[in-house]
Amino acid sequence: MSEQLRLLTPADLEDCMRLKEAAGWNQTAADWLRLMLLEPDGVWGIEVEGTVAASGSVVRYGDRLSWVGMILTLPEFRRRGYARTILEHLLKLPQARDVDWVKLDGTDQGQPLYEQLGFQVEAAIERWQRSGTTPPAETLAAPALDSSPGMALDRKAFGADRRSLLSRLKGEGVCRALPSGGFAMARPGSRAAFLGPCVAESPQEAERLILWMLEALREQPVYWDLLPGNGNAAAWARQFGFEPVRRLVRMGPSDGRRR
Repeated sequence: MSEQLRLLTPADLEDCMRLKEAAGWNQTAADWLRLMLLEPDGVWGIEVEGTVAASGSVVRYGDRLSWVGMILTLPEFRRRGYARTILEHLLKLPQARDVDWVKLDGTDQGQPLYEQLGFQVEAAIERWQRSGTTPPAETLAAPALDSSPGMALDRKAFGADRRSLLSRLKGEGVCRALPSGGFAMARPGSRAAFLGPCVAESPQEAERLILWMLEALREQPVYWDLLPGNGNAAAWARQFGFEPVRRLVRMGPSDGRRR
Protein backbone atom coordinates (compact mmCIF):
# COMPACT_ATOMS: atom_id res chain seq x y z
CA MET A 1 0.00 0.00 0.00
CA SER A 2 1.37 3.39 -1.02
CA GLU A 3 1.67 5.82 1.92
CA GLN A 4 3.12 9.33 1.70
CA LEU A 5 3.66 11.96 4.38
CA ARG A 6 3.31 15.28 2.58
CA LEU A 7 2.53 18.97 2.97
CA LEU A 8 -1.14 19.87 2.58
CA THR A 9 -2.10 22.94 0.53
CA PRO A 10 -5.33 24.75 -0.42
CA ALA A 11 -5.74 22.18 -3.19
CA ASP A 12 -6.41 19.63 -0.41
CA LEU A 13 -9.23 21.53 1.29
CA GLU A 14 -11.90 19.06 0.20
CA ASP A 15 -9.93 16.18 1.74
CA CYS A 16 -9.31 18.23 4.90
CA MET A 17 -13.02 18.88 5.28
CA ARG A 18 -13.71 15.16 4.89
CA LEU A 19 -11.37 14.49 7.83
CA LYS A 20 -13.06 17.00 10.13
CA GLU A 21 -16.57 15.86 9.13
CA ALA A 22 -15.65 12.29 10.04
CA ALA A 23 -14.66 13.54 13.50
CA GLY A 24 -17.78 15.70 13.89
CA TRP A 25 -15.75 18.88 14.46
CA ASN A 26 -16.92 22.45 13.85
CA GLN A 27 -14.22 23.78 11.50
CA THR A 28 -14.95 25.24 8.09
CA ALA A 29 -12.84 25.38 4.94
CA ALA A 30 -11.90 28.94 6.00
CA ASP A 31 -10.39 27.55 9.22
CA TRP A 32 -8.20 25.13 7.27
CA LEU A 33 -7.20 27.80 4.78
CA ARG A 34 -6.27 30.20 7.59
CA LEU A 35 -3.87 27.61 9.03
CA MET A 36 -2.24 27.14 5.64
CA LEU A 37 -1.85 30.89 5.12
CA LEU A 38 -0.52 31.53 8.63
CA GLU A 39 2.01 28.69 8.34
CA PRO A 40 2.50 27.67 4.67
CA ASP A 41 4.66 24.67 5.62
CA GLY A 42 2.80 23.78 8.83
CA VAL A 43 -0.15 21.61 7.70
CA TRP A 44 0.73 17.99 6.91
CA GLY A 45 -1.08 14.80 6.02
CA ILE A 46 -0.59 11.16 5.14
CA GLU A 47 -1.92 10.20 1.72
CA VAL A 48 -2.86 6.56 1.16
CA GLU A 49 -3.60 5.50 -2.41
CA GLY A 50 -4.76 8.99 -3.32
CA THR A 51 -6.77 9.60 -0.11
CA VAL A 52 -5.67 12.02 2.58
CA ALA A 53 -6.12 9.64 5.52
CA ALA A 54 -4.74 11.76 8.37
CA SER A 55 -3.71 15.34 9.14
CA GLY A 56 -2.06 17.67 11.63
CA SER A 57 -0.97 21.30 11.88
CA VAL A 58 1.40 23.53 13.80
CA VAL A 59 1.32 27.35 13.89
CA ARG A 60 3.90 29.56 15.56
CA TYR A 61 2.98 32.72 17.48
CA GLY A 62 6.11 34.84 17.68
CA ASP A 63 9.07 33.24 19.45
CA ARG A 64 7.11 32.14 22.51
CA LEU A 65 4.49 29.60 21.49
CA SER A 66 3.52 27.10 18.83
CA TRP A 67 0.13 25.44 18.70
CA VAL A 68 -0.56 21.93 17.39
CA GLY A 69 -3.99 21.12 16.01
CA MET A 70 -6.13 19.26 13.50
CA ILE A 71 -4.75 15.82 14.49
CA LEU A 72 -7.33 13.79 12.59
CA THR A 73 -7.56 10.34 11.00
CA LEU A 74 -10.36 8.92 8.88
CA PRO A 75 -12.07 6.05 10.76
CA GLU A 76 -11.08 3.40 8.23
CA PHE A 77 -7.39 4.31 8.60
CA ARG A 78 -7.15 4.45 12.40
CA ARG A 79 -4.82 2.26 14.49
CA ARG A 80 -2.05 2.43 11.89
CA GLY A 81 0.10 4.99 13.70
CA TYR A 82 -0.62 7.83 11.29
CA ALA A 83 -1.41 10.39 14.02
CA ARG A 84 1.86 9.57 15.78
CA THR A 85 3.83 9.84 12.55
CA ILE A 86 2.36 13.26 11.76
CA LEU A 87 2.75 14.59 15.31
CA GLU A 88 6.37 13.47 15.52
CA HIS A 89 7.01 15.21 12.20
CA LEU A 90 5.31 18.42 13.32
CA LEU A 91 7.40 18.55 16.49
CA LYS A 92 10.59 18.44 14.40
CA LEU A 93 9.62 21.45 12.28
CA PRO A 94 11.20 24.85 12.99
CA GLN A 95 7.80 26.17 14.03
CA ALA A 96 7.85 23.75 16.98
CA ARG A 97 11.59 23.62 17.70
CA ASP A 98 12.43 27.32 17.84
CA VAL A 99 9.93 28.46 20.49
CA ASP A 100 9.61 28.31 24.26
CA TRP A 101 6.36 26.36 24.36
CA VAL A 102 4.42 23.86 22.25
CA LYS A 103 0.83 23.27 23.34
CA LEU A 104 -2.41 21.73 22.13
CA ASP A 105 -6.00 21.01 23.11
CA GLY A 106 -6.62 17.28 23.09
CA THR A 107 -9.61 14.97 23.13
CA ASP A 108 -9.90 11.96 25.43
CA GLN A 109 -9.11 9.80 22.41
CA GLY A 110 -5.89 11.65 21.61
CA GLN A 111 -4.65 12.27 25.15
CA PRO A 112 -2.76 8.94 25.57
CA LEU A 113 -0.74 9.59 22.39
CA TYR A 114 0.13 13.13 23.45
CA GLU A 115 1.29 11.87 26.85
CA GLN A 116 3.51 9.28 25.18
CA LEU A 117 5.16 12.09 23.20
CA GLY A 118 5.93 14.21 26.25
CA PHE A 119 2.82 16.31 26.84
CA GLN A 120 0.95 16.57 30.10
CA VAL A 121 -2.45 17.96 31.09
CA GLU A 122 -2.36 21.59 32.21
CA ALA A 123 -6.08 22.33 32.45
CA ALA A 124 -9.49 21.11 31.42
CA ILE A 125 -11.40 23.01 28.75
CA GLU A 126 -15.19 22.95 28.73
CA ARG A 127 -17.09 23.61 25.54
CA TRP A 128 -20.45 25.27 26.17
CA GLN A 129 -23.24 25.55 23.62
CA ARG A 130 -26.17 27.92 23.30
CA SER A 131 -29.11 27.40 20.96
CA GLY A 132 -30.26 30.15 18.65
CA THR A 133 -32.35 32.28 20.95
CA THR A 134 -32.01 36.03 21.33
CA PRO A 135 -30.17 36.94 24.58
CA PRO A 136 -30.56 40.12 26.60
CA ALA A 137 -28.27 42.61 24.94
CA GLU A 138 -27.34 46.26 24.62
CA THR A 139 -28.50 48.05 21.51
CA LEU A 140 -25.50 50.39 21.32
CA ALA A 141 -23.33 50.13 18.24
CA ALA A 142 -19.97 48.56 19.10
CA PRO A 143 -16.79 49.71 17.33
CA ALA A 144 -14.51 47.41 15.38
CA LEU A 145 -11.12 46.38 16.75
CA ASP A 146 -8.44 49.05 16.91
CA SER A 147 -5.31 47.03 16.26
CA SER A 148 -2.86 48.96 18.44
CA PRO A 149 -4.36 48.83 21.98
CA GLY A 150 -6.23 45.61 21.25
CA MET A 151 -3.16 43.70 20.10
CA ALA A 152 -1.09 44.97 23.04
CA LEU A 153 -3.74 43.86 25.52
CA ASP A 154 -4.04 40.47 23.83
CA ARG A 155 -0.30 39.84 24.01
CA LYS A 156 -0.35 40.65 27.72
CA ALA A 157 -3.27 38.29 28.34
CA PHE A 158 -2.30 35.49 25.96
CA GLY A 159 1.43 35.54 26.62
CA ALA A 160 2.50 35.35 22.98
CA ASP A 161 2.23 37.41 19.79
CA ARG A 162 -0.75 36.26 17.73
CA ARG A 163 -1.32 39.46 15.76
CA SER A 164 -1.27 37.60 12.46
CA LEU A 165 -4.07 35.29 13.62
CA LEU A 166 -6.21 38.09 15.06
CA SER A 167 -5.80 40.21 11.95
CA ARG A 168 -7.25 37.39 9.87
CA LEU A 169 -10.02 36.54 12.33
CA LYS A 170 -11.36 40.08 12.55
CA GLY A 171 -11.97 40.04 8.79
CA GLU A 172 -13.74 36.67 8.80
CA GLY A 173 -16.48 37.06 11.40
CA VAL A 174 -17.69 39.57 13.98
CA CYS A 175 -15.44 41.79 16.10
CA ARG A 176 -16.40 44.26 18.82
CA ALA A 177 -14.06 46.48 20.83
CA LEU A 178 -13.80 49.02 23.62
CA PRO A 179 -11.62 52.15 23.82
CA SER A 180 -9.47 50.44 26.46
CA GLY A 181 -8.41 47.84 23.89
CA GLY A 182 -10.68 45.08 25.15
CA PHE A 183 -12.26 43.09 22.34
CA ALA A 184 -14.26 39.99 21.48
CA MET A 185 -14.51 38.03 18.25
CA ALA A 186 -16.68 35.33 16.75
CA ARG A 187 -16.44 33.38 13.54
CA PRO A 188 -18.65 30.97 11.57
CA GLY A 189 -18.56 27.24 12.14
CA SER A 190 -20.07 24.31 10.29
CA ARG A 191 -22.33 23.45 13.26
CA ALA A 192 -22.32 26.63 15.35
CA ALA A 193 -20.67 30.03 15.48
CA PHE A 194 -17.57 30.05 17.69
CA LEU A 195 -17.29 32.79 20.31
CA GLY A 196 -13.75 33.87 21.18
CA PRO A 197 -11.25 35.17 21.88
CA CYS A 198 -12.46 37.74 24.40
CA VAL A 199 -9.86 39.92 26.16
CA ALA A 200 -10.75 42.75 28.55
CA GLU A 201 -9.34 44.90 31.33
CA SER A 202 -12.13 44.02 33.78
CA PRO A 203 -15.06 41.59 34.25
CA GLN A 204 -17.46 44.46 33.56
CA GLU A 205 -15.85 45.16 30.20
CA ALA A 206 -15.79 41.45 29.35
CA GLU A 207 -19.51 41.10 30.11
CA ARG A 208 -20.32 44.09 27.91
CA LEU A 209 -18.33 42.59 25.05
CA ILE A 210 -20.03 39.21 25.40
CA LEU A 211 -23.44 40.88 25.35
CA TRP A 212 -22.53 42.70 22.15
CA MET A 213 -21.34 39.49 20.55
CA LEU A 214 -24.42 37.49 21.49
CA GLU A 215 -26.62 40.22 20.08
CA ALA A 216 -24.68 39.99 16.82
CA LEU A 217 -25.05 36.19 16.84
CA ARG A 218 -28.71 36.08 17.85
CA GLU A 219 -30.70 33.20 16.39
CA GLN A 220 -27.48 31.26 15.75
CA PRO A 221 -26.23 28.32 17.82
CA VAL A 222 -22.94 29.32 19.49
CA TYR A 223 -19.96 27.41 20.98
CA TRP A 224 -17.86 28.98 23.73
CA ASP A 225 -14.77 27.28 25.21
CA LEU A 226 -14.13 28.07 28.89
CA LEU A 227 -11.48 27.25 31.45
CA PRO A 228 -13.23 25.83 34.54
CA GLY A 229 -11.54 28.42 36.78
CA ASN A 230 -13.19 31.31 34.94
CA GLY A 231 -16.14 31.77 37.28
CA ASN A 232 -17.40 34.99 35.71
CA ALA A 233 -17.57 33.45 32.24
CA ALA A 234 -19.33 30.33 33.52
CA ALA A 235 -21.91 32.47 35.31
CA TRP A 236 -22.55 34.52 32.17
CA ALA A 237 -22.74 31.36 30.09
CA ARG A 238 -25.50 29.96 32.30
CA GLN A 239 -27.29 33.32 32.39
CA PHE A 240 -27.30 33.53 28.60
CA GLY A 241 -28.54 29.99 28.01
CA PHE A 242 -25.31 28.05 27.43
CA GLU A 243 -24.82 24.46 28.64
CA PRO A 244 -21.59 22.42 28.81
CA VAL A 245 -21.50 19.81 26.01
CA ARG A 246 -17.89 18.65 25.68
CA ARG A 247 -14.61 18.39 27.56
CA LEU A 248 -11.11 18.87 26.16
CA VAL A 249 -7.72 18.99 27.87
CA ARG A 250 -5.10 21.68 27.38
CA MET A 251 -1.67 20.06 27.25
CA GLY A 252 1.92 21.29 27.31
CA PRO A 253 5.38 19.73 27.49
CA SER A 254 5.98 17.65 30.58
CA ASP A 255 9.59 18.85 30.79
CA GLY A 256 8.33 22.41 31.24
CA ARG A 257 9.88 23.68 28.04
CA ARG A 258 10.38 22.37 24.52
CA ARG A 259 13.13 23.74 22.31
